[in-house]
Amino acid sequence: MSKSVALLFVLFFLTASCMAVKPAMSSVDVAENSWTSKTPMQQARAGLGVAVVNGKIYAIGGSIASGSYPPDIFSDGFVGTNEEYDPETDTWTYKPSMPTPRDYFAIAAYGNKIYCIGGAVGFTVEQYGTFHSHIESGVNEVYDTVTNRWETKTPMPDVAMKCQAHVVNGKIYVVDGPDVYAYDPKNDSWATKTPMPNPCPQWDSSVVSAVVDNKIVVTFDFSTFVSFTMPELYEQKIVIYDTETDSWSGGISGSPIVQGGAAAATAGVNAPKKVYVLGLTLGHYLSSSVNQVYDLMADAWTAATAMNVRRKDFGVAVVDDVLYAIGGYFSTERHGAVTPVAVNEQYAPFGYGTVPPLVQAVSPASHAYNESSVSLVFTVNKQVSWTGYSVDGGETVTIAGNTTLEGLANGVHNVTVYAKDAFGNVGTSETVSFAVEVPEPFIATLVVASIATVAAIAVGLLFYFKKRRVKSGG
Repeated sequence: MSKSVALLFVLFFLTASCMAVKPAMSSVDVAENSWTSKTPMQQARAGLGVAVVNGKIYAIGGSIASGSYPPDIFSDGFVGTNEEYDPETDTWTYKPSMPTPRDYFAIAAYGNKIYCIGGAVGFTVEQYGTFHSHIESGVNEVYDTVTNRWETKTPMPDVAMKCQAHVVNGKIYVVDGPDVYAYDPKNDSWATKTPMPNPCPQWDSSVVSAVVDNKIVVTFDFSTFVSFTMPELYEQKIVIYDTETDSWSGGISGSPIVQGGAAAATAGVNAPKKVYVLGLTLGHYLSSSVNQVYDLMADAWTAATAMNVRRKDFGVAVVDDVLYAIGGYFSTERHGAVTPVAVNEQYAPFGYGTVPPLVQAVSPASHAYNESSVSLVFTVNKQVSWTGYSVDGGETVTIAGNTTLEGLANGVHNVTVYAKDAFGNVGTSETVSFAVEVPEPFIATLVVASIATVAAIAVGLLFYFKKRRVKSGG
């Protein structure tokens, strides 16, 4: 099988798979910018990590301790619990636990594997029992969702907790405060990248981040000392790391300040590309929930509907541009006592269900074909319920996937492909112009006539030369 034929088969199955899967929710399920309660986890946890593989959410590790915040440094509450959540069936299933129980670690999914990096693995107590602190780790453990097994990889260059991890172009970038490390899963190696410029996060800042178009958007609370007679100025800082150029830039600060939360980005498939920063407003432990939305392209912030359950140190996962906020600490007292929860809330972001499919025609290309049948091959970036095409502005023909345009006459033609998603949005490809130049066949009668003419001339010449030999006495 040639490479081109193999590519056509791959593109066909990609298109067919897009048509077979339904989105996480339909336009009639819930209104945009609203929350819905879903089935909670089987074990209440906070400081956990969440990641998505093949449409399933994995909630891993965390702490089950209760008490004065953070309770995990007062009691041994670290766990390695691993639960898989299926958004389609709204059910949870236990999976093999993470070998090293911990919380506040970085987590990222690459391929069918989930990488759990760093985190808090224990606590220390000062000799008089008046001070507790976390013991940080650089451990790198990987869960294979296919084989259902864990393995240990090369640890990160430094120990860290409350760090963030994101996959960009096959590399896992770990943001640990101002420091950035890149992990290559293929060769199990680490590289140090350009650190964050000032102003960078302070030691007690709540650093969260998300990826938009290969850029890591990092946001954190930052305070500036003005004077002894004036209060500090607080900002929700935005800094942006470009993974391709290994450089940083800044964005506009947001308001209000978000603490103890998480960030996630929509990919522009079922909702416009935006970063959602969820958590609690700056203040005491009974501060209200907040949902601040950052638009990277516009460099602007917007307020959105906050979670129904007020909590902190939870995880956020995104499936088909739908957000899921899972677990966390819930505070019931003003003195900072917290208890872990198993809450699972689903959020439909701004503009959910309004983005049309992105349709791209791969074949035909803009050149000439020497046959009247041409393959129509296209890709769609999301789940669709219908596809069709139109040739030379004619009637739209419904198709189930890639097909063949047959019976094309010689000359210039154009084709446009359409796709409709479950919300009724129709995407249109660019119109591709191409030519058909099939050589005209030889006419049999002309060929026979030509042969007869040649034969007659040959016979005439033969007779002529024979007569000349007779006259010359030859």
